[in-house]
Amino acid sequence: MILASPLLQCFRHQFLLNQFPLRHKRMSTYCMAFVTAPTNDVAKTIAGEIVKLKLAACVNIIPGITSVYAWEGKIETDSEVLMMIKTKNSLCDELIPCIKRLHPYEVCEVITTSIENGNHEYLDWIGKVVK
Repeated sequence: MILASPLLQCFRHQFLLNQFPLRHKRMSTYCMAFVTAPTNDVAKTIAGEIVKLKLAACVNIIPGITSVYAWEGKIETDSEVLMMIKTKNSLCDELIPCIKRLHPYEVCEVITTSIENGNHEYLDWIGKVVK
């Protein structure tokens, strides 16, 4: 038996991906937003409101993170919580101002990234729960 070189295997893999694209293209309708908050209570308030408004299907609140950042010419270090918000890309233009309105920070972190793939039943659930 002849084994293909790693380079040949890589080319074969790329060829197959081009010939048979993965289903994840349709998955990019969903995204995750990451938002930090100063306390668990603030995060729960924001999470409850955006889920109630159907701007998010689920918000995970992750305690115990440490953020190091530059602010007004100084290096700051703070304890925060992180919210992982699951929603649809089409709702981001409504979600971001809502979070900014509810958030106590002068400039709050709201960054999003597309969900490229995942449990299809879970992603379908997101689509059914939000607007």
